[in-house]
Amino acid sequence: MTEKDKKSLDETLPHQISSPDFKGTGMKMQPPFTNEHGVVIGDSFYDSPNSPLNNWSTDTDPEIMAGDQWVHPTNDIGWNTEENRDIIEKKAPPKGEQFTHPTKDSSYRKD
Repeated sequence: MTEKDKKSLDETLPHQISSPDFKGTGMKMQPPFTNEHGVVIGDSFYDSPNSPLNNWSTDTDPEIMAGDQWVHPTNDIGWNTEENRDIIEKKAPPKGEQFTHPTKDSSYRKD
C-alpha cells in the first residue's frame, strides 16, 4: 500500500459521493480486496477484467454476483441507505449484520 493509499484510508475515503465518513466511529476503513473470482472489490472503479460486469451476456446469471464476497465492508453503496447512514452518523459501529433484505434492493436509486 502506498503512502497516498494510507492517507486516503484515514476513515474519510470518498467512497460513495453521498456516503458518510467513518472518522471517529471506531470502524476502520478497509482497503480493496480481490475476491475468489479475481475481481477487485471496494476500489470504486468496478472495472476488474474478470468481473461479470465486463463479461456480461444473455447467458450470464446475475446470481453469480450475489454473496458477501461481492460486498466491501466500508466502501459499498449500501452505506447510502438511511438505516446504514444513521449508524455512521451516530458514530456507533453496527452490531451484527448491516441492514439487508433477501428480495429487495435497499440501495436502489441511492447512488
